[in-house]
Amino acid sequence: MIALIPPVAGGAGLFRVSDEPLSLDEVVRAVTSDEHGGVVTFTGVVRRRSRGKTIVRLEYEAYRPMAERKLAEIGAQLAAEQPGVRVAIVHRVGALAVGDVAVVIAASAPHRAAAFDACRAAIDRLKESVPIWKKEIAEDGEEWIGLGP
Repeated sequence: MIALIPPVAGGAGLFRVSDEPLSLDEVVRAVTSDEHGGVVTFTGVVRRRSRGKTIVRLEYEAYRPMAERKLAEIGAQLAAEQPGVRVAIVHRVGALAVGDVAVVIAASAPHRAAAFDACRAAIDRLKESVPIWKKEIAEDGEEWIGLGP
């Protein structure tokens, strides 16, 4: 299932949670503009080692309608804070192997500094506020990450 949310306040309109492999090109296209000289991307990939453990895979779950709404809100907030900025965010759910792409973010702006700032803020805000949960399956057990105090 995919959802494309209409652009809001300068947002790129691509804020999605997906079961399918992610495309960096798709996310970059969503923010590209003839008026923007800076395009910055972040790609989050499943790594082999985390918190001293050897990871076998990750499992992501999300409350999709709220997660996609929160992703769009992040894009709108960043566009309001830095006029001219466009952001697109796509996050994968399901079982992901080491090396799989979990999240792709692109931010564009007339100048590079604003694009860098927006891209970093987007991943930080996603981690803080979007209802997407991660379970690490390691060689010695499994654990939900980031739940509760």
